[in-house]
Amino acid sequence: MSIPQSFIQELLSRVDVVEIVGRHVQLKKSGANYMGLCPFHGEKSPSFSVSPSKQFYHCFGCGKNGNAIGFLMEHAGMGFVEAVQDLAQTCGLQVPDERASPAERARAAEQRRQQATLSDVLEQAAAAWAAQLRKSQRAIDYFKGRGVSGQIAKRYGLGYAPEGWRGLASVFPEYDSPLLEQAGLVIVGEEDGKRYDRFRDRVMFPIRNVKGECIAFGGRVLGDDKPKYLNSPETPVFHKGHELYGLYEARTAMRAMGYALVTEGYMDVVALAQRGFANAVATLGTACTPEHVHKLFRFTDTVVFSFDGDGAGRRAARKALEAALPYASDTRAVRFLFLPPEHDPDSFIRAHGQDGFAHEVEGAVPLSRFLLEAAREDCDMATAEGRAHMLSNARGLWESLPEGALRRQVLTDLAQQGQLPVQDLAALWAQPPQGRADAGRGHGGAPASEPGRRPWRGKGADTARRGPPPRPQPARRIDHAARLLLSHMQFLEELTHEDQCLLREQPAPHGTLFLWLESRLLEHGPQSWAVLREALAGQPCQALAERVMTGSHAQTEGEERELRWELRELLNRMLAEAIKHEQSALIAQAATDPQARERYRQLQERRLALEAPRPADS
Repeated sequence: MSIPQSFIQELLSRVDVVEIVGRHVQLKKSGANYMGLCPFHGEKSPSFSVSPSKQFYHCFGCGKNGNAIGFLMEHAGMGFVEAVQDLAQTCGLQVPDERASPAERARAAEQRRQQATLSDVLEQAAAAWAAQLRKSQRAIDYFKGRGVSGQIAKRYGLGYAPEGWRGLASVFPEYDSPLLEQAGLVIVGEEDGKRYDRFRDRVMFPIRNVKGECIAFGGRVLGDDKPKYLNSPETPVFHKGHELYGLYEARTAMRAMGYALVTEGYMDVVALAQRGFANAVATLGTACTPEHVHKLFRFTDTVVFSFDGDGAGRRAARKALEAALPYASDTRAVRFLFLPPEHDPDSFIRAHGQDGFAHEVEGAVPLSRFLLEAAREDCDMATAEGRAHMLSNARGLWESLPEGALRRQVLTDLAQQGQLPVQDLAALWAQPPQGRADAGRGHGGAPASEPGRRPWRGKGADTARRGPPPRPQPARRIDHAARLLLSHMQFLEELTHEDQCLLREQPAPHGTLFLWLESRLLEHGPQSWAVLREALAGQPCQALAERVMTGSHAQTEGEERELRWELRELLNRMLAEAIKHEQSALIAQAATDPQARERYRQLQERRLALEAPRPADS
């Protein structure tokens, strides 16, 4: 999004930095300025000054300073565009976008209006359920039994959705309003069209975005009914892969304590906050995503993931490792805390207290060590084969690390574990993967079983690809494919399953970009480059997208038809290269194995079809 500088100046002239800061910091008049406790570091004596005349804040303790936009970016973890839009909304201004068409601007305005309306509806439900909690002794007893105080319940807005199918009808006189269904509060029966509350007889946990707006709920049964936990569905304001429970409440504590603590459950967050760990957040019934990690690093440079010590906890930790690797720069720290198998954070801190849990945090495993442990899993390190297998497992993980000293040190550790000179390992990994070097893994470190990643398949084949993963394509070719799909997102809808798998399994950041585009298409439909550019802010593939789109321009309808053919021919060449790579791996085996010979023959037929020239009348 391109916002004119003149609008930024007008916006800053209209907002009052004292009012904006005062929403988050208790300020007192002191001479010409206002003073308060700094929200960016722990202090007992106020050293945080806000100047109404200069429209500027400054902390004499930690040195943080800036205007209203900077405050929202620093304190609320917003991006620049998001902070501008938030301030503009308070002033009743429309943010102009120099690159967007009038239709795109109108759609964006309508989307913001809808989101604000849905948040209002969700806030009403949260208030009603908080009031119901005070009336339900059964719900109060549940929270008391878990050691939750009234103060913590109020801080997190805990509530209770009473029994009954239409409890919200007393909250919303227009119970038939489509807004209740859009907000995920009401379900409409497919057969009879009857409406009823989604959440019934459950204690409720409001989920807030970084601005403090209610965007969804999690509900837990009080008895043994199933499902134990029920979350809001995906809505225009809620995407569970992007949000973290408790982030709004934990922001200040993250800065004061120096790290974020990531758990897997609502009650983990509430129980930890009750006992001195107000820096805890939780994923929302999904594996940790790169978007989660990126959001956390807006508030702190250290993230500690806390998991149960059982098999499920180890698998969740592996997902978190893969999500965190692209962000593990030399100035950041990521650690992994594994509790005993019989405990989760809630039960552990109730059993062992604040000091016991703090001791576990201090002993959390650094990312570099956990990477080695993950790579060694199921490998016999006493044999050359086992060490080679370990290095094969480690390669995709190591390649996901950003350039820097940490990446080089991890390479040295891996070389020592594999009993290879580090120069030999670096030279080996400078070459494209051969054969099944990354067996069980997609390029860029993502496991082949990761949701959204399916094995590469030949056209017409229903079995997983048995040969080596596709060879990385020449940079110019794969860049051009990325450029065509970024400028014509609708082309994604025309790709075959074979095309999609080929693109997903390209090494990062290209494979990451194609996966991101697919998920974006599913959520929002085709979008222009101007909209995609804004959405890419902070994504690991942002730099790639910006680079390949430099100098691109919109095409006419006739040119678009030609570009559609260009993409098809480009993908055909890439698929043919991948097949050729698999055939090379089959040659030796085909001499003695009839199945390998038949596979080679099928691949040859497919390759010849892909390499056939374009029809003259196309």
